Amino acid sequence: MVVILGELGGEDEYGVVEAFKRGEIKKPLLAWVSGGCARMFPQEVQFGHAGAKSGSERTSAQAKLEALKAAGAHVPLSFEKFPELIKQVFDDLVAKGVIVKFEEPKVPALPTDFTEAVRTGKVRRPTNIVSTICDDRGDEPLYGGLGVRTLVDQGAEVGDVISLLWFKRQLPKYATKFMNLILMLVADHGPCVSGAHNTIVAARAGKDLVSSVCSGLLTIGPRFGGAIDDAARVFKRGHDQQIAADVLVETMKKEGKKIPGIGHRIKSANNPDARVELLSQYAKANFSSLSYFSYAKKVEQYTLSKQVNLILNVDGTIATLFLDLMVSTGQFSSSEIDEVVDTGYLNGFFILGRTIGLVGHSLDQSRLKQPLYRHPWDDVLFDS
Repeated sequence: MVVILGELGGEDEYGVVEAFKRGEIKKPLLAWVSGGCARMFPQEVQFGHAGAKSGSERTSAQAKLEALKAAGAHVPLSFEKFPELIKQVFDDLVAKGVIVKFEEPKVPALPTDFTEAVRTGKVRRPTNIVSTICDDRGDEPLYGGLGVRTLVDQGAEVGDVISLLWFKRQLPKYATKFMNLILMLVADHGPCVSGAHNTIVAARAGKDLVSSVCSGLLTIGPRFGGAIDDAARVFKRGHDQQIAADVLVETMKKEGKKIPGIGHRIKSANNPDARVELLSQYAKANFSSLSYFSYAKKVEQYTLSKQVNLILNVDGTIATLFLDLMVSTGQFSSSEIDEVVDTGYLNGFFILGRTIGLVGHSLDQSRLKQPLYRHPWDDVLFDS
């Protein structure tokens, strides 16, 4: 069946009439033409758009309905009766077998609007970031669950903040003061070391503070300041597996590996590093366990028999003493200590502390208005 809805104005409906008469439309035709009320107005009325206007009797709604009905189309008495007529013709075609009814497919449910679903608690939007150390959604930032006001009231220092943000726990005061001591002692080591040198060169090239400091930070690695984690891994393995100091040294020598945390370019047994002495003195006065440090000193004793500058350096000292710190506090399980070492927490102390010095070097060069640095030719071996 074909259902059409026309309107007054124009002659398109007459085209349907002629097609129906010629048999080109073979299905039952049901039709209604809107606009019959136009005759109730004393003058011509336009309905909705320019074409919906009857300019003659032929294009009126009534004339079109009569033509459709005369051609054999089904035309209701009024528009309100149109649905009844459609159902009547449909049921008649079904009864005659012209139309075979079938079970309507199940209409899929429209997805719920996501915003509405979240608002009503029907779904939870997956997060892009997971953070377990800080929450700033309230009146004040929370560091490891503690508000910054509370930390200030407790007289907290940088070590206490590190304790919460890095290790997610409040460590005892002697432990956080040891962290402060580390940061103080590694803050700078003069302008000639890799990090400071890079920062100075960048600053003298006119780079901004951030760029200059990053230039220095990027030199940190296994050869400069980044040996703390590796030292912790080596000494922890040797200590936990009860490997004799000489065996550890000779084994790594056969493997072609240097022992991280051992050796210094300038300092030696005859010219000890004051930083190592200060760290060890503090630990001896405050830690309940120095087992890892003692093991490292045994390794040093053996390496010094080989060469006078193969001392336990500041990296090795920080590494082993921090292992002893975690044991002394009693707040770290064996697996948590392994996680700290394997994840690379300890190099963070050198990075954080040395940043203080690198900022100082960059500002120093800017303050002194130093010109672009160029390395002198007489300090380069040109080997062509």
